[in-house]
Amino acid sequence: MEIKHNIGFVTLLLTMIAGYCDTVTFVAADSIFSAHVTGNFIVFAYQFVKGSDIHAWVKLLTFPVFILAVIAGGRIAGKVLNHYTILFWEGLFLLLAGLIVSVLNYFGMFDKTMMYSVVMLTVFAMGLQNAFGKLYAKETHGPTTMMTGNVTQASLDFGTLLKNGFNDADAMISLKKQLILIIGFLIGCFLGAYAGKYFGLVTLIFPGLAMMICYYYHRKI
Repeated sequence: MEIKHNIGFVTLLLTMIAGYCDTVTFVAADSIFSAHVTGNFIVFAYQFVKGSDIHAWVKLLTFPVFILAVIAGGRIAGKVLNHYTILFWEGLFLLLAGLIVSVLNYFGMFDKTMMYSVVMLTVFAMGLQNAFGKLYAKETHGPTTMMTGNVTQASLDFGTLLKNGFNDADAMISLKKQLILIIGFLIGCFLGAYAGKYFGLVTLIFPGLAMMICYYYHRKI
């Protein structure tokens, strides 16, 4: 199942989607992170102390939802041969989230409760992506939803290159891989910020479709 010539593309796609989803829910859904769920603890603590939002506690729900998604990803992996089946389910949840927003907006029924429900679907999808990254580490260049470790590795690689006059081939290869992860996530964040501000959560349809396409491209491999 390891497809070396597609690793760069899959890595870029997953990081863009994670950055996109994380930012679009933060911008369009009460400052909730869907990929970096631990960041919601900080936002919750801030809002709780500030006393500005009685719904701040909802952010804590992202943690158990995320855990359930990772467990579900493990169960899926144990029953299928195609690694990308997890990404199919991720795409399905994102597509469903966007369609729910579209339909409810059309009928004027999209309220705050439904907004939180859609966010939890997105969190679940990101949990599946995290499970994919942990279960099939060789399918990507590194973690696709959390950039701190990737930035750390890129910094170490850059330091090694500086030390050796940019003549260390291994460090250069590693740095290029980390840059794919970091730049992809950043691009996704910019796209998510724009989409969240001007169009809202309905744009979750697009990463959902991208994941479905990724799955169908790899389904026979």
